[in-house]
Amino acid sequence: MKIILKENERIDDLELNNLKIIQNAKGFCFGIDSVLLSDFAKEIKYKSKVIDLGTGTGILPILLSAKTRDTKFVGIEIQQEVAEMANRSVYLNSLQNRIEIINDNIKNLKDKYNPCTFDAVISNPPYKKEGTGKINFQESKIISRHEVTAKLEDFIEISKYLLKEKGSLYLIHRPERLVDIFSVLRKHKIEPKKIKFIFSHINDEPNLVLIKAIKNAKPFLKIEKPLYIYNEDGSYTQPILEIYKKEN
Repeated sequence: MKIILKENERIDDLELNNLKIIQNAKGFCFGIDSVLLSDFAKEIKYKSKVIDLGTGTGILPILLSAKTRDTKFVGIEIQQEVAEMANRSVYLNSLQNRIEIINDNIKNLKDKYNPCTFDAVISNPPYKKEGTGKINFQESKIISRHEVTAKLEDFIEISKYLLKEKGSLYLIHRPERLVDIFSVLRKHKIEPKKIKFIFSHINDEPNLVLIKAIKNAKPFLKIEKPLYIYNEDGSYTQPILEIYKKEN
């Protein structure tokens, strides 16, 4: 497959096992949240089958392809142009034997898969409820940031359907939505087991939270040591540098 870049597209080096990704400079580009989630989920077991709900550029499966062993990924993306761009990144990295990109709404997945198909679900879903927060009038950014095409409960409900017994769901979200997240997780019998708060600076309030939940698990929540992104001088902290460091 010949890789052709379209208008406003560029190829970015992920500095991980020579992986690269195609992004549109005027679209929604991945941020540190995807990098943090890929590090959080790197414990996914050998030869697992994983689905990424709202894969966007395909960043999570691409990063996790280097951090997991013989894992197969499916990325679901509702925006046709974004899904097509993600698929070109898969071919750019010769990962088509490990990553499949599907252009569809996550709410349609019961028509595509039997229940209990996947060992793990990963997702960096829209953080904002529809009609809240600052609105960007570019469609791709609205869909990526706001619950326009699927709500939080849609992501969790379909995760329950797709996950095998004791399968794991890995999420990154905003701390202010934590009560909503826990409430909906328990409603669908996916038990929160581990959370990690992310702070920009040591004196800030947390602005992200990583969550691991397990289908039909017993209650017990572990709160991991927090992660700080920046030092006082604006440089990355050592833990962040460790996450970003190139793996040969």
